Amino acid sequence: MKRNNNMEGLSDEALIRRAKQGDVDVFMELAEKYKTRIYQTIFMMTMNHSDADDLSQETFMHAFKYLSKFKQKSSFYTWLYRIAVNLTLNFLKKKNREKTKMPFLQEQALSKEDVKYRQISPEKQSLRKELRQNLEDAIHSLPVTYRTAFILVVLQDMSHGQTAKILKCSENTISWRMHQARKMLQERLSSYFRRGENDVS
Repeated sequence: MKRNNNMEGLSDEALIRRAKQGDVDVFMELAEKYKTRIYQTIFMMTMNHSDADDLSQETFMHAFKYLSKFKQKSSFYTWLYRIAVNLTLNFLKKKNREKTKMPFLQEQALSKEDVKYRQISPEKQSLRKELRQNLEDAIHSLPVTYRTAFILVVLQDMSHGQTAKILKCSENTISWRMHQARKMLQERLSSYFRRGENDVS
């Protein structure tokens, strides 16, 4: 999608005012701005590309449909993430459990460090791949409320305050969920590292 030069430099607030007047191109500009992060968030919650594609589209369709009701008490960014997270949580509840997983951590690592990675010995490549898979599985095994908070705070680099607004809870609740998530991840991964030590000894 080509950027409209007439919209460059405009704030979200200015774009939203125009979008509320029915300007679809302006809304598409907003969607373009946030589509990648929305997709990444949903994918890390579902671990399924097809589901992430569908839910991303549903998020923006939902946002466009209800844009007139957006009171702008929070940022558009926060409002949009809240829609995406709520739609995904509802989807996961209906689906009950995710059936297809893909290694998003591996994909990200290869895209950013492909040359460096290829220079590592096959043994170390195998260990790194195994570690990423174990980390991925550990995150995926978290209860959905803890997993969602962890993804937003750690992987999407949001503050506890932003995450609390998106999940409609207190910052103390987010802090508690993060504490529990880290504790669970530590327990899950410590067993993996203990196995590694036993293999070496």
